[in-house]
Amino acid sequence: MSAFPYRLVATDLDGTLLRADESVSDRTRDALAAVTAAGAAHIVVTGRAVPWTRHILDDLGYEGIAVCGQGAQVYHAGEHRLLTSLTLDRQLAGLALSKIEAEVGPVALAASRDGLEGEVLMGPGYRAQEGPLPYVPYEDPAELWAAPLTKLYLQHPVLSDDQLTAVARATVGGLVDVVMAGPGIVEILPLGLSKATGLSLAARRLGVKAADTIAFGDMPNDIPMFGWAAHGVAMGNAHEELRAVADEVTASNEEDGIAVVLERLLAS
Repeated sequence: MSAFPYRLVATDLDGTLLRADESVSDRTRDALAAVTAAGAAHIVVTGRAVPWTRHILDDLGYEGIAVCGQGAQVYHAGEHRLLTSLTLDRQLAGLALSKIEAEVGPVALAASRDGLEGEVLMGPGYRAQEGPLPYVPYEDPAELWAAPLTKLYLQHPVLSDDQLTAVARATVGGLVDVVMAGPGIVEILPLGLSKATGLSLAARRLGVKAADTIAFGDMPNDIPMFGWAAHGVAMGNAHEELRAVADEVTASNEEDGIAVVLERLLAS
């Protein structure tokens, strides 16, 4: 068996490393353990903010660096501390929101507050994702802007996620970044922020380059990460936009798609 060809394995969480029940299969755990034993590092790169990621990492026994909040947060899991954190300019976000609503009408809102214990606020009409992730409901819009934020979440009563993303991006693309990160998850982020910017910061700390990196993902917010890494692998359940730019497509997250690729590379 030859040496594993990459020094860094970057994996998204939802729809990629995690199965629908938020678990990681034994096969995938074993494959990741094998590549780390072969000298590569595994890094989680997720749209989830740290408070929604920490319990997953703890369950995995993950003690390295994770990129959270679409690249806004670089988090040291072993030390339970933030290494870097980038917040959204609230005045700019408010302007962007008003411009979007002028185009499409009222949207339902949620927001992720900054910090290790940052709450996710959920406004009237916002449809929470299924699962154990906690939200804090609010009624007064002033609460939304009362503390530093890493991102806003938008939902529209009629437009699809792809349609809302396209309109928002066309309307405010020069002020903020807009990404579709999953079903019902359209996000407003600081301009220029992406999983690629967060991953590049984390990789620099690890002394690893883009040319040494293989990345796995499933949604359009993973496109910048694929552009940065040497090899991008879309899951079998991936969004068409990501599949179109991937170097290869593997099995789905329910079918151990990460393990399929890692085992092949380990055996080559």
